[in-house]
Parts: sequence; structure tokens; C-alpha cells
Amino acid sequence: MPEPMRVLMIGAGGVGDAAARIAVERDFFEAWVVADHDPSRAERTVAAARERRKGEQRFTAAQVDASDAGAVTALAREVGATHVLNAVDPRFVMPIFTGALAADADYLDMAMSLSVRDPDAPFEKVGVKLGDEQFARAGEWESAGRLALLGIGVEPGLSDVLARYAADELFDHIDELGTRDGANLVIRDDDGNEVFAPGFSMWTIIEECLNPPVVWERARGGGDLEAGFSVLPPFSEPEVFDFPEGIGPVECVHVEHEEVLLMPRWLEADRVTFKYGLGEEMIAILRTLHTLGLDSTEPVTVKGVQVSPRDVVAACLPDPATIGPRMEGKTCAGVLVTGTGKDGAPRSTYLYHVVDNADSMRDYGAQCVVWQTAINPVVALELLSDGTWKGTGVLGPEALAPQPFLDLLSAPKPEGYGSAWAMEERA
Repeated sequence: MPEPMRVLMIGAGGVGDAAARIAVERDFFEAWVVADHDPSRAERTVAAARERRKGEQRFTAAQVDASDAGAVTALAREVGATHVLNAVDPRFVMPIFTGALAADADYLDMAMSLSVRDPDAPFEKVGVKLGDEQFARAGEWESAGRLALLGIGVEPGLSDVLARYAADELFDHIDELGTRDGANLVIRDDDGNEVFAPGFSMWTIIEECLNPPVVWERARGGGDLEAGFSVLPPFSEPEVFDFPEGIGPVECVHVEHEEVLLMPRWLEADRVTFKYGLGEEMIAILRTLHTLGLDSTEPVTVKGVQVSPRDVVAACLPDPATIGPRMEGKTCAGVLVTGTGKDGAPRSTYLYHVVDNADSMRDYGAQCVVWQTAINPVVALELLSDGTWKGTGVLGPEALAPQPFLDLLSAPKPEGYGSAWAMEERA
């Protein structure tokens, strides 16, 4: 049996807070340390977890600088962490990833190391892709006998698990793995008027949506993984996708996302894409931010103070963890798989997971976007804790068996997590 699990979760924002509220109901770990640069945020999350389960003592708070790999290592060693869960934004992936390996701990994240585009030809050359820095160090993780499980949120994460399930159980040949994400969420002010407030980190939204999106095509690469990647301009190839369970049609566009970099490594498909339902208002805002240079991460001097324009934009918007009470609607994550089914006939199947904000707020006090992201690493940790999932090196979710994950996610409580996934056939 694996060693008793001791989790160090770095980040007590919306996703980290929701993960703690979910995890406290489970018995698979013996300690869960919540660390944040702001100790009061970590303490708030610990208090919320303890409040959910009477007599809970496994949760403790700590302070850490996520940008300092040495600090991550030191804290992981101090608390005896067997697993480090990265619940902060992608800027801090590499220090936490590096710090976990140095501490001889396994690692999980929900977003991968950042891409770097060729400034002279951003729409023609792929450049450094999401996750490249992490995959370049796979040999070190293998030699250490440790696992780095990348992209185990909802997208990436659950979408990758669903894609692996489709490849294993539903299809003989896959023409396209097309992740499609959409929602009908509305945020209102105190007077009931609709207002602009992103459901997750605006810093990450800017990063994903203004970078040139990547697509993967087998024919382009001639069988070579790396040669199959190419880039498009932001917001390319809009399509109206009809999302299930009352969400309805939403216009989706290509967005840079981890699924396109993960799925072709383990799954056989002719094409891999990711499209996100941004909506006209978000696209207009993102274009304006780019025009004004407010998407830049390079510091500028304002009255003698160095600030990043993107950090300022993010700081001016509500914390995604706080908007749940003012949010209405549902969010949907899923993958549309097209190709040839096991019976030899053409098939198009959308495998998906929907969360209603009213449900996640009622049951966990967490808005649906962060809750839907947070549940998946907790499920993964439980599977790792008993050896159902195991491996070494740097892996994506599709490298591991999907059925145990989907069964545990959807099984009724207390055996499972009581959050069902579904699929529907498309014409």
C-alpha cells in the first residue's frame, strides 16, 4: 500500500478553498496543509473546512512564497508532505513543481507551465508550448520514482479523463477530440443588474485567450507529435455549440489550452482542439485590454512604483471566490468526440459534466466554476492514496485508467462524490 497521504495545498483562493471544503468530507488522507502567501487566507480556508466536519483536526494553515522553489521545498519537508497540490495561477507552476521534486513529494496541478510565443511570428510559429518546461524534466521525476500529474482540474482534467474513456470504450477511430466549454452564468449586483465579473482568475483568462491557440493535426505532423502542432490567431473559427441541461447554444472560439498539448501524447486522434464560450462582451473586453497594453505582464512605472498592467486589471475585478452568492446559472465542461464507433458506424458523442451554481453554493458555499475545477484533484488524490492510480514521471490524466475516476466522481455519497457526468449522442 502507498504511504499515508499528507497533502500540502499551495493556494487558498477560490479553487483551493473549494478543494478543502470537498476534501474534508473524505478519509483518505491523514493531513492537509493549506499554504498561501497571505496567512489569513489559509487560516480562513482551514476554518471553513473544520466548520464542515465536527472535530476535524487534519487541516492546518501555513505561509509560503509560491514563487520561491526553495521555500516550497522547505515547507513540504517541514510538514512531511507526500503530495503537493498546486492551486495557484500558472505563473507559479515551475517553482512549485521544482520545489515538490526537491522535497521528494508527488505533485498535482490544474494548469501547466506557461507558453512563450515567437514575438516576430506569433501566429505562425508554435514556440514554447504549455507544459514544455515540465515535460522536459520528466526524466528527473522518473529517476526519483515520483509522479507529477499535470492538468487535473476540470479543463484540463476531467475533459482528458472523458476523452480517454471515449477512446477506450466508445470509438474504434477518432477524427477529432474537441473540448467544448460553455455556460449560461450571470452575475448580478445588489440591485439585480447584470455586471461583468469573471468566474475564475482574470489573469489566467487573459493568458489563455490572448495567446495564439494551438491545434494538433496528425496529417500535419506525418506521425511526429511535435510537428502536428500549429497556431491560429486568437478567437479563430467561431462556432455555435449547443450545450446540454438547459444551457443552450453558445458561440465558442479557439483558445490556448492544455488539452491540446496533453491528449495527443496518449490518445489516438486525427485532430485535437479546444474551444471556449467566451461571449461577445468578454471578447470585446479582451481585445480592448490588448489594444491598450493592459494585458502585459511587463512592469511599468506608475508614480515611482513598478506594477504589472495585467496584475492591476485582475486586482480591480471581484475575487472569483466571492461572487458565488450573486451568480446564477450552470457551467458545462466536456469533450465532443467524433469518428467511428465500436460498431463501425459514424459516431459523434459529447461527454460532459454540468454544475449548477445553486447546488454548489448550497452544498459547499463555493461558486460553480471554482467548485467544478476543485473536485477533480481531490478525486485524483483519493485514487492515488490507495494505489488505484499510480505512475512515475510527468503524466497527464489521460495516461491513467478513466473508469475508476468516473466511478468515484459520480457514485453517491458517502462512497463517492455524488457529482454525475453524462454523455449524449449528436447528429
